[in-house]
Amino acid sequence: MAKWQLDPVHSTVQFSARHMMVTNVRGKFRDFSVDVDFDPAHPEQGRVQAVIQATSIDTGMEQRDQHLRSADFLDAEHYPALTFTGTRVERVGDDRFRLHGDLTIRGATRPVALEVEYMGVATNLQGGLSAGFTAHTKISRKEWGLNWNVGLEAGGWLVSDEVRVEIDLELVSAASEKAGDEAAVGAA
Repeated sequence: MAKWQLDPVHSTVQFSARHMMVTNVRGKFRDFSVDVDFDPAHPEQGRVQAVIQATSIDTGMEQRDQHLRSADFLDAEHYPALTFTGTRVERVGDDRFRLHGDLTIRGATRPVALEVEYMGVATNLQGGLSAGFTAHTKISRKEWGLNWNVGLEAGGWLVSDEVRVEIDLELVSAASEKAGDEAAVGAA
């Protein structure tokens, strides 16, 4: 099992929710970290832990972002981070996995399952190894106490309960980065 580091420039944590029952509002978190141990030959034996900073939420509209950071939603002042801790990885196909884990939002922890596609490993421009993953899931925000809403005059709600989460991760082998750093020092 090897340790892999997040390549934040090539990784995203995004979400979407229905607005007024007719469109989707999309957003992302700009500040997150992922701690991953895995063997490319046996991804199902991997270990994952992620921390997302609640204040880094970005929907492209500052007024909405402030509301999402408030006690009506994430309550970032009292709960500065959302966390995910993987509990097990289930192989569901050649390069497809189901990552089970515990998601904590606003101090409430609930189980979730992410559908994961392992994109493979490639040699990066620095001569090390990079691995790619995509993942998605749907959650009910009310399960984590994010209940704020407004009823619409024509029926329905301003914000859907269901939130779709999409993740793209590029990871760099910590061993290959260390070897690259040592080679660069030796060449200097």
